[in-house]
Amino acid sequence: MASRSTTEKAFQSIIIDDEGRACADIPESACKQEPGNFFKHVGALALTKSADGLIDPKLVLSWLMTSLGAPVALIGLLVPVREAGALLPQLLTAGFLRQLQRRKWAWAAGSAVQGLAAATIGLIAISMTGVAAGWAIVIALAILALARSVCSVCYKDVLGKTIDKSRRGTATGLAGSIASVTVIVYALALSFHLVDRVLLVTGGLFLAGGVWILSGLLFTTLKERAGATDGGKSALKEALNNFNCLRDDAQLRRFILTRGLLTATALAPPFMIAVGSRAGEGYDKLGFLALAGALASLCSSFVWGRLSDRSSRKVLIFSALVAAIILAATSWLAFAGTLGDGYILPVLLFGLMIAYQGVRLGRSTHLVDMANEDTRAAYTALSNTVIGLLLLAGGGFSLVANSFGGEMVLAIMAGMSGLAISAAWGLEDVQRS
Repeated sequence: MASRSTTEKAFQSIIIDDEGRACADIPESACKQEPGNFFKHVGALALTKSADGLIDPKLVLSWLMTSLGAPVALIGLLVPVREAGALLPQLLTAGFLRQLQRRKWAWAAGSAVQGLAAATIGLIAISMTGVAAGWAIVIALAILALARSVCSVCYKDVLGKTIDKSRRGTATGLAGSIASVTVIVYALALSFHLVDRVLLVTGGLFLAGGVWILSGLLFTTLKERAGATDGGKSALKEALNNFNCLRDDAQLRRFILTRGLLTATALAPPFMIAVGSRAGEGYDKLGFLALAGALASLCSSFVWGRLSDRSSRKVLIFSALVAAIILAATSWLAFAGTLGDGYILPVLLFGLMIAYQGVRLGRSTHLVDMANEDTRAAYTALSNTVIGLLLLAGGGFSLVANSFGGEMVLAIMAGMSGLAISAAWGLEDVQRS
C-alpha cells in the first residue's frame, strides 16, 4: 500500500490540473490502475526514445556506413528504409493485431526484435566493411523498421486503454524529455571527441539493443484490460476497410493532410545543413545535429505534451506557424548567402526541432483522442501508411535540390508548413468533445 500511495502521489504531482482525477474515456477499473500504468508508459517510452537517439539513421548510421566504406547509394537507402519500413506495413498488420485482446505483448515482442536488430548492426560494424557491410546494415535496419511498425500500431491502442485522454500527451512528453538527457550526453561525447568515435558509435548500437529489450520487458508489466478483437480480417479486407475510414471521415482526411504537410519538419534538416555547409559553416554535423535535437526535445517535449492534452489542434497550428517562420527565414538567408554566418544556422535548426517536437506530440495525441477503441488501430495504421508513402515521395526533393538548389527546397517546405496552418485550423478540438 505504501508503494501504491507513493506512486499515486507522484502521479498527482505531475498531473497538476487533475484534482479528483476523474477519468473521461477509460473504465473505473483502468482508472484505478492508471498511476502505475502512467509511469510504466513513461519508462518504456523513454527507453525506446533513448535507443532511437543512439541509432539515428539520419546521423549515426550514415556516419557509420561512411566509415565502413559503404557506397553512397546504400547510405541513401537508410532513411527511406527506416521511415517507410516503419509506416507502410501498418495498413496490412492492423487487422492481425486486432485479434489480440492485449496488445502489449505484440509491442513488447516488437521492441525485443528492434533490440536484436540494433545489436546485429553493432556486430556488423566490428566484423564487416565495404559493400557487404552496407547491405547487411540496410537489411538489419529493414527488420528493425518492420518490428517498429508493429509497435506503432499497438502503442496508441494500449495507451488509449490504460491512460485517460487528458493525460496521454503528458506521458509521451515526459518520456521524450527524459530520453533527451541520454541523447544529450551521447551527442556531447560525439561533439567533443571524449571517446574514439568508432568505439562510441559501436558501443551505442549494443547499448540501444539492450535498452530496447529492457523496454519490452517493462511494457509487459502494464495492467491492460482485454480489448475488442472484432475487425481482425485478412490483410486485403482490412486494407479496404481502412481506406473506407478515409472516405467516410472528413476529420481523418484533414488530419492526414495536416500531418502530410508537416512532414516538412522531418525532411528539412539535411537540406538546412547542406546549404549551411556550402555557405561556410564548419561545425561538426554528427555531434551538433544530435545535440540540437536532444536539447529541443528536452526543452519542449513535456510542455508540448501538456498543451496537447488541452488542445492538440492548437499545438499543431502553432507548430506549423513556427516551422513556417523558421524555414522561410532559413531559405531567405540561404538565398542571401548569409546562412553560414556565426550561429545563425544552429539557432534556426534548434527552432525547427522545437516545431518538430510539437508536431510529433500534437499529431500523436490528436489521433488517439479523435478515435475510439474500435477505430484507433485502423486510424493509426491508415494514417501512418499514407505518411509513409509521402515520405518515400519526399525523396523527390533531392531532385529539386540538384536542379534548383537547397534554398528552393527550403522555400517549398516553408510553404508546406504555411498550408498546414490552414489545414490544422479546420480540425475539431477533440479534447473538448
